[in-house]
Amino acid sequence: MAEHKVVAVGSRVRDFSLPDQEGKEVRLSSLRGKKILLSWHPLAWTGICSLQMKSLEKNRRAFARLGAVALGLSVDTVPSKKAWAASLKIKETRLLSDFWPHGKIARALGLFRTDGGISQRANVILDEQGKVIFVKVYPLKVLPPIDEILAVLQSPPKRK
Repeated sequence: MAEHKVVAVGSRVRDFSLPDQEGKEVRLSSLRGKKILLSWHPLAWTGICSLQMKSLEKNRRAFARLGAVALGLSVDTVPSKKAWAASLKIKETRLLSDFWPHGKIARALGLFRTDGGISQRANVILDEQGKVIFVKVYPLKVLPPIDEILAVLQSPPKRK
């Protein structure tokens, strides 16, 4: 299934840049100072993935109030993501394409599924400095509960 071990809480995610559904590059380091939700979905144009991304869009104000930004990621192409976002009426949430090199970031995070060439369904939350504070892989047919993510984002930072 997964190619490598899933990124661990406490580790740092290396800076990366991926295009969003408009073809505009999103660099992870440009979001420092905010918590970042990397919400991975296996493939665009599927029911549960659609609900997952619509949930990010619906809760974007809640994310902003919590000093966070949510990004939707998959191995789909930019044109596919653009058409899909339009069909879902997603206007604010950036949907990133990890298409080429195919699944490079998903692989780096241990979230690439070799059985199908897709990503896991997973949520990874980074703190303001880019350190992983939450990671969870969900069964492919399970919609990640948004309340779980909002609760993590509301939690005070853990002391070292």
